[in-house]
Amino acid sequence: MTPNLEFVFELNADLSPAMDLGPTPAGFRRIIDIVSGTFRGPLLQGVVLPGGADWQIIRSDDVTELHAHYILSTDDAVLIQVNVRGLRHARGDALARIEAGEILDPSEYYFRVAPIFQAPEGRYSWLNRSIFIGLGQRMQRTICLKVFRIA
Repeated sequence: MTPNLEFVFELNADLSPAMDLGPTPAGFRRIIDIVSGTFRGPLLQGVVLPGGADWQIIRSDDVTELHAHYILSTDDAVLIQVNVRGLRHARGDALARIEAGEILDPSEYYFRVAPIFQAPEGRYSWLNRSIFIGLGQRMQRTICLKVFRIA
């Protein structure tokens, strides 16, 4: 049995510069605030509210663990909490090139996420009952996530 993927939305978010907290026993810790953004898809669209952040750990194997929390506001004013876990890594200097402002093809690095949604009962409660995955693209101060429901 092979699962099907259903496109849910594409999210584009603006990020603040990283705040480096330094080395910890788990790895190098940094926080990146999520400033604003939009999301568009066949079943929902709206804006990403300011106030979210991605709490990252860069491990000794150069894999970045992503732990983002933010709020979506749909075009019909419904607030949806999003908690995202993910991994990002690359061979060679790909991530340094992104930080320097170069836009790379997403095939040059691995950026995958697993968002969990908490929506109120009603029109978007279907988000609470499915598993989702996403493919990411990182630019210098923005990200793009394409999110899919596993059917």
